[in-house]
Order: sequence, then structure tokens, then C-alpha cells
Amino acid sequence: MLSRLNNVNSKASSTASRMIHATARAATGIRVPQIGTFKLPNITNEPTNDYVPGSAEQEQLLAAVEEMSSKQHHIPLIINGKEVCTGNVHEQINPGNKSQVLCTYENAGPKEVEAAIEGTLAAKSKWESMPISDRQAIFLRAADLIATKHRYRLMAASMLGQGKNIWQAEIDAATESADFLRFNVKFSSEIYQQQPPCNARGVWNRSEYRPLEGFVYAVSPFNFTAIGVNLAAAPALMGNTVLWKPSNSAVLSNYIAFDIMREAGVPDGVIQFVPGDAVDMTKQVFDHPDFSSLHFTGSTFVFKSMWKQIANNIDKYKSYPRIVGETGGKNYHMVHPSANIDNVVNNTIRGAFEFQGQKCSACSRLYVPKSKWAEIRDKLVAAAESIKQGPVTEPTNFMGPVINQAAYDKITNYIEYARNASECTIIAGGKYSDAEGFYIRPTIIETTDPFTKTMKEEIFGPVLTVYVYEDADIDATVELIGETTPYGLTGAIFAEDRQAAVELSARLLHTAGNFYINDKCTGAVVGQQPFGGARASGTNDKPGSVGLLQRFVSPRSTKENMIPISGFTYPSNQ
Repeated sequence: MLSRLNNVNSKASSTASRMIHATARAATGIRVPQIGTFKLPNITNEPTNDYVPGSAEQEQLLAAVEEMSSKQHHIPLIINGKEVCTGNVHEQINPGNKSQVLCTYENAGPKEVEAAIEGTLAAKSKWESMPISDRQAIFLRAADLIATKHRYRLMAASMLGQGKNIWQAEIDAATESADFLRFNVKFSSEIYQQQPPCNARGVWNRSEYRPLEGFVYAVSPFNFTAIGVNLAAAPALMGNTVLWKPSNSAVLSNYIAFDIMREAGVPDGVIQFVPGDAVDMTKQVFDHPDFSSLHFTGSTFVFKSMWKQIANNIDKYKSYPRIVGETGGKNYHMVHPSANIDNVVNNTIRGAFEFQGQKCSACSRLYVPKSKWAEIRDKLVAAAESIKQGPVTEPTNFMGPVINQAAYDKITNYIEYARNASECTIIAGGKYSDAEGFYIRPTIIETTDPFTKTMKEEIFGPVLTVYVYEDADIDATVELIGETTPYGLTGAIFAEDRQAAVELSARLLHTAGNFYINDKCTGAVVGQQPFGGARASGTNDKPGSVGLLQRFVSPRSTKENMIPISGFTYPSNQ
């Protein structure tokens, strides 16, 4: 009897030991067997709601806006799944009502940044060893949570914190966020399925797509909640761990998006949410030997500065960092004499003034043939002056505020430059006030100098400059488009004449990474128009396509030989 009990205890002890060792192996990143090849759900774009007056969706959204606006929120750092408070507290204000502090947030210092980096490295082995199907499931669930349970909450934060009207919040925070997460899952499967097409007899060749060694630094802008989601989630999906620094002007919406991803199952430490001083944090990150990639959206000036810092530190790194960035634009609409005038006007108003021109793709240059200018001018000015502007809580407002005082000051300085420049005439707008919020009327400038300041420099606000060209000079005007600015992000041509459209498209080949025919130069949709430009506009890795995800993997080629060789000499040696 005693012997049998000892045997039982011995077996129990052995079983417990095996369980402990299995747990330890999982914690250190031993791969879990995959015993099936899975087929993804059908991936399509998230449908948009119209939010017409009296609809249930408009009422629910406005209720969420009222609820979010009724209290002040506090956002901690999230490092390794734990809330961290530093005592260095900053504020995010409502740009439409600058007396309202929408949220306060903790600002990371060197100690917190170091803890976040070390946490990403500690989480890396287990995360990268998780089967891709399980990582995909997490982000598919995050997309569904955004599209359903948290849709209005995320939109409300984007409206109040970033000055978006209902439609702009819908196509950004709700649909584009969900689209990025879902289509990235589809694209990741396409990458893993890319395998060598040939195998010599007795050989099996395979490709594996390893995550990068080290951690990814994601730096997101204020203007698109969805960009913040993608900057963090895309590299994480591919098995990387990420330090996410959100814009100080979008902390609330970005935190909600981050919290949704945690609810969906993103493990602690895989994405660290770390608001902080951009300059100090970036220097600390770039000094770390395990820095593996920068995933950035923001200004061209900042991106170039970052690139130089990385280059200067190149000898510190364990591997060459992947630099992925989308920056500025000075985007154009080029009107051919055959264009449909009403289509030009409506698309230009939307392209230049939706979301107050605060899109990197926004139209800020318009080239119009003299033969069509009188009609286009009258309709363009009338449309601009008719635009309703005010708080985002009023659904009838097409425009809201610009993001903050610095942006307001910069944009209004350009308007005053045009007001005082002999080659420029303000034909619409030109008015502004920051008494309550940062409101600038849609402004249209007509210039006789195609190289005037407002035609060359990115303004990032509701300012459109028009150059009227002689119809006979269309060829020279096309050349001007590519010569005027260093950017190459988006552009559009308007022509009913098909041959003209073909020729313009060919001649403007390198002026825009996203090119539109008879449509505005904004509004790229994930899975339909992968987004990005070259020249000074970024690395053109095309978020919304398989190309972006390939930047966050390091392929390994494996050759397995099935038949032992019988000697080392070659046939020619006989």
C-alpha cells in the first residue's frame, strides 16, 4: 500500500515537474505547435454610417460626445500592463473650446522610458512565438470592438480632442482604424504564404518571416486616430514589440484605442503606451542598442532630424534600423480646359477644407486654365463662403477648429503674408479668431507668382492658393507642379478629355504617390488606395498594403536536404 502511494506521489511529482517545465518553456518563447492551416474570415472595408439627423446612430454618437465632454479624464502611462504616474502632468485641451481641459496625462521621464524599452524586450520572445493565427485573432477582435462596442466612444474622443466633425471621425476613428487592423491580418497571411517556387530534388526550401530584433518606436500624429492605431498595431501583428509615443494633442483618443487593443488580448509589454517629451524620449530611444525600427507619421523636418540621429548612432545598433515614415505634402489639383467645372469645385472644397485642411493629403495648390477661371472662381468663392464652421457638437458644421495655438499662429501668419504680398489676393476667407477656440475661415488666395510662399510651403490648414495659367501654357504649367515643392504625396487631375488625362498622368508620374483622376486628392481607403508618397513626403511604404508589413519582418531562408551526400568531390573532378 505504502509502495503504491509512493508510486502515485512520484507520478504526481513527475507530472507537476513536466507542467512547470512546459510553462517555463512557453514563458521563454518556445514555439507552440500549429496543427492546422487556417482560413481567414472574409476581409472587407468597414461600412460607414451616414448619421443623418434623427437617426439612432447620430443620437448615440452625440450622447457619447456629451458623456465624454461632461468630465475631465486622466491618462496614465501604461508600461508592462501597469498604470504609471510620474507627477509630471500635462493637459490636452478641446481645440474648439480652449478653456476646456479634455484630459490630463502623465508625461514619461527617462526612468519610465527605460522601463518601457526593457519591458518590450522582455515581452518579445513569448509574443513572437505566438502562432500568427492567434496574433491575427487578437487584432481582428480589436477591429470588431472598434466597429461595435467602442465605436462612438472612440469617435467622441476624436471629435472633442482633435476637432473632427461627425463624418471625419467616422471615416477615421471608426472605419479606417478597423480597416487597418483587418486588412493587415489579410496582408500578413499573404506574406507568410510567400514561399520559394522551386525545390531541387531531395531538397525542401522554406521562408520564415521573423520579427525584427529589438523594439519598434512608433511616433503618431494628432490628425488621424487610425494612424496611431496602425503605427503601433502593424509591427506588433508581425511579432514585434512596440513603444508607442502618441501626439500630445491626441492622447485621449489614442489611449482609448490602446485600451481597446488590450481588451482584445494584446499582452502586457507588447505595446507600451508612453506619452512624453518628443525630443528627450526620441534621443533616449535612439541611443538604445536594441532600437530596431522607427514607424513615424509627422512633419518632414522632424523626420529628417530623426533620420540624421539614427545615422549618427548607426554603430550602436545590433542591426540596421528600418526607417518607415510618412511626412508632409504640398498637394495639387490640376484642371484641364476639358474639366467638369462643378466636379472641380466640389472636390476642391472638400480636398482643401475638410478637417480644416489638416491632412497631409489636403489640397493646397490649384492650377486653373484662364478660360475656365471666371466660372470656377465664382463657384469656388461662393462654396467656401457658405461653409458652416463651429463646434463639432453641432452636426451641421462642415468645419471645426485647427488643433492648437501653435497651428493657429502658423496658419494665420501665412494668411497675413498673402494679405501683404503684391502677387497675392485673398478672394475668400482670410478671417480668424481664437477667442473661444482656434477657428480659421476657409481661405482662398489667387496668385500671379506660381512660386509664391503659399504655393511652396506646407501650411497644414484651411488655405488654398490658386494659380491661373494661360491655356496655351499648359505644358509649362505641368512642369511647374513638380518643380515648385520638394514633396510628392498626392495630386489630382480633372479632365473629361481622355487623351489629355493619359498625357497628364504620364507627365506627372513622380509628383504624387497617390494620384487621382477627376477626384479630390484626399480620402485614400485601406485596401483600395494604399497611401504614401516619395520625395520629401516619406518612404512610400504604403500603409494599407502588404508593402508596409514587409518592413517589419526579417526573412529567414531555410534549406533542408533529405538525401545525404556520399562524397565531397565534384563530377568535374573525376
